[in-house]
Amino acid sequence: MAALPLRSLSFVCCLLIIANFISQASAEYAQNFTYFCDPSNRGNYTAESTYDANLDTLLSTLTSNTEINYGFYNSSYGENTDKVYAIGLCRGDVKPDECSSCLNVSRTIHTELCPNRKEAIGWYEDEKCMLRYSDQSIFDHMEMGPEFYGHNMDNATDLVQFNKSLNILLGNLKSEAASGDSRLKYAVGNISGPHNKVIYGLVQCTPDLLQSECAQCLKLSIESIPRDCCKDKIGGRAVRPSCNMRFETASLFYGDTAYAPSPSPSPSRSQSLLPPSSTVTHNTSSGGKSNTATISIAVAVPVVAAVVFIFIYMYLRGRKRREKFKNATNDFCDYNKLGKGGFGIVYRGRLSNGQEIAVKRLSTNSRQGDIEFKNEVLLVAKLQHRNLVRLLGFCLERREKLLVYEFVPNKSLDYFIFDQAKRPQLDWEKRYKIIEGVARGILYLHQDSRLRIIHRDLKASNILLDEEMNPKISDFGLAKLFGVNQTHGDTNRIVGTYGYMAPEYAMHGQFSEKSDIFSFGVLVLEVVSGQKNSCIRHGDFVEDLLSFAWQSWTEGRATNIIDPTLNNGSQNEIMRCIHIGLLCVQDNVAARPTTLPLPLEPAFYVDRTGDLPDMQLWEFSSRTTRSREDTTRSVQESVNEASISDPYPR
Repeated sequence: MAALPLRSLSFVCCLLIIANFISQASAEYAQNFTYFCDPSNRGNYTAESTYDANLDTLLSTLTSNTEINYGFYNSSYGENTDKVYAIGLCRGDVKPDECSSCLNVSRTIHTELCPNRKEAIGWYEDEKCMLRYSDQSIFDHMEMGPEFYGHNMDNATDLVQFNKSLNILLGNLKSEAASGDSRLKYAVGNISGPHNKVIYGLVQCTPDLLQSECAQCLKLSIESIPRDCCKDKIGGRAVRPSCNMRFETASLFYGDTAYAPSPSPSPSRSQSLLPPSSTVTHNTSSGGKSNTATISIAVAVPVVAAVVFIFIYMYLRGRKRREKFKNATNDFCDYNKLGKGGFGIVYRGRLSNGQEIAVKRLSTNSRQGDIEFKNEVLLVAKLQHRNLVRLLGFCLERREKLLVYEFVPNKSLDYFIFDQAKRPQLDWEKRYKIIEGVARGILYLHQDSRLRIIHRDLKASNILLDEEMNPKISDFGLAKLFGVNQTHGDTNRIVGTYGYMAPEYAMHGQFSEKSDIFSFGVLVLEVVSGQKNSCIRHGDFVEDLLSFAWQSWTEGRATNIIDPTLNNGSQNEIMRCIHIGLLCVQDNVAARPTTLPLPLEPAFYVDRTGDLPDMQLWEFSSRTTRSREDTTRSVQESVNEASISDPYPR
């Protein structure tokens, strides 16, 4: 091997010295670095891939993406599966320059200790800064893990008094940080412990958390003290991705807060903000008026400022909630689509705490306007019943309207009952439970809730089914609130679903509890028959369900109405439900009873012939009044005259 020239040899020696220095520096930094590689099992990325380049770009520019920051950085870079998300958070007493330096060191250590990992999180130098990145959105998500704990080696004395003082201190700091400045959810303080020793405390949340989320995160961290963290120790810490807590005795471990909190408006502060032209000069003749003017201006300025602040706060909070729900549904991707209705699309989502939700995203050109949206929010939020779907939250930002409900896994009733392949999954026991549950839900709306509510759009697609096939009434956008003594209402705006609408509502805009009863009757007949109310094929004829059910009943052939897949062993119960359904859909409002007399002819009794393409050709027959004797004879010829003679509540 040829000898190296002296100049080349010197150059190699310099490189070795530099490499050794870098290696020692990295090892020293790593000793002050607590980290987790791929805590959510996101997997690896390929070196020199697009993701690798995006990660390097994002981390190298993270601290320069915000002109005015409060120790918190949030950014993303890239597109689709190569998109990278990152969060940087510095402790509240770390100055901006020191914060940038801390995060840059963390960036170098991260890529060395977690090579090619799509996700990593680490805290550097006594949690002065935290750096976290992932291939999935991590902003606006409360994350409780991975976590780590630490404690002082010395035990506290007078444990009862020590723990009491510590709990008071951390409890106060938790409340202060959670409800404080949204840009800096950080609080420090101290309290006198046993033997006049001072206990110092610090708590902090990532500023993207809601007040309740910050409080919850810190609460769990404080509760971990006697269990996981630092039982009976004079110092300890619990550190999580979304919050951290630390306390020490007789050792001040934090400095002055780096960012001053926003000042609260006060009269003196407001007056100091007045321009010179607003100053009023006092004089003897008009002193009263001058004082009044001064007071008016002093009062008006903070009031206007408060209104502007509230507007901005609500707007930002709406955006924050929208982003939260957007992330929960993976940006409303088609994979999470549960269904589509007339007002928009419903998506499946998962919150950061693992809770599954259903997000109804109203389309921008939806027929459901702001009135219906607010109506649903205000009504459903006040209703609590096991047979009503529960509203969890909402978002209203410009033209974007989102409603967030509990997730009901088995979709809606129409998904099963009108599908020939899925219909057999609903045996009679399940169908009867659905009918009973819907009846209980309507009874609650009409009589048992604090508000008397007329739903006005009761139909199969608005009956959701949970994991045990229990029904939950949904979609209250068209619902109407009734007063205590109100029995009916009128409207010029007819909205709802044709076929389920009572005739007095469809033709005259009159609605009441009995109009919901009509819709319930249609629904019962659909559940029993497995057929849509709009059409039912009988041989070569196509009829509407109500006409077919009535004709079969009066001719003593009520079994023709029953879905062939049902067990005939439940025939008496099935016939009772047909009886109830026909009673509920009678034309006369007053004839829709609470007990079980014999049914009369239903509304919209029609004769219709032809195949399915001719469904829109309706021929309304003249209504004829059948004699009581004829009806009684038809009933007696039915297969279970005993079962239909017993009173049964609606």
